[in-house]
Amino acid sequence: MKFNHIGIPTTSCFEGEIPLPKLSMTVSDHKNNPFGIQWQRYDVDAPYPDLVKTVPHVAFEVDDLQAALDGQRVIIQPNSPIIGLTVAFIEVNGAPIELMEIDRSICEEDI
Repeated sequence: MKFNHIGIPTTSCFEGEIPLPKLSMTVSDHKNNPFGIQWQRYDVDAPYPDLVKTVPHVAFEVDDLQAALDGQRVIIQPNSPIIGLTVAFIEVNGAPIELMEIDRSICEEDI
């Protein structure tokens, strides 16, 4: 696994907001700082577990998402928010963890 970012939920506005209407959320650019800090504000109707919307999560890149999910408590099933990226969330010791499989040969963004 390789660290990618830490997502910190907030209900406040923040500098550098990037609206993601298809995902029902607004984020900051986690690449604008050397520590991968990303602020996240979820829309009222965002279809995510409260744990994800209220507790910070750490995101890791994995080579094989299905293998990484084996034996884990999955709280958001694998999905592809953009071409070349598949993500899922698990719960570990009461905290959300994001697992990301990135195919950089076709991924639309620098993740």
